[in-house]
Amino acid sequence: MNRLKIYLDTSVISHLDAPDTPEKMRDTLRLWDMLESGWYDVVLSETVLDELEACSEPKKSIIKANLNNIKYEIAATNDALRSLAGKFIDFGILKEKSFDDCRHIAAALLSGCDIVVSWNFKHFVNAKTIRGTRSIAATGGFRDIMICTPTMLVEGESDYD
Repeated sequence: MNRLKIYLDTSVISHLDAPDTPEKMRDTLRLWDMLESGWYDVVLSETVLDELEACSEPKKSIIKANLNNIKYEIAATNDALRSLAGKFIDFGILKEKSFDDCRHIAAALLSGCDIVVSWNFKHFVNAKTIRGTRSIAATGGFRDIMICTPTMLVEGESDYD
């Protein structure tokens, strides 16, 4: 069986160092152990890398050290990505001020990801965005995609209980 391909949005990676939210940090670290073991193929985007670059120290160094421990590909940033991201605004799924969030989802769709992993409940992990993303995927001929939290990926994995 082929490994699932997952897109990590910035919120997941930033929770590698988030002592103010210990449960999210714990589940993110559990997911990271799985990523280091090669359970999933990982995709990031230039948007993720740009957002992580804006983190303050020492968080930025912690995140970069952790990124060095996993294999990932970088989604291409091109006209197709910008056009697809614009559809999320055109269809009222997200607002113009959330264009970077639209770019995250578009990068995942264009990269053939199975899952978008996020802690962002306002813009990603909610019924409106999930339904809208599945609709855009279906009408655009993209792979069906799931949006979930790290907890949803690590729960039930007996090796990590």
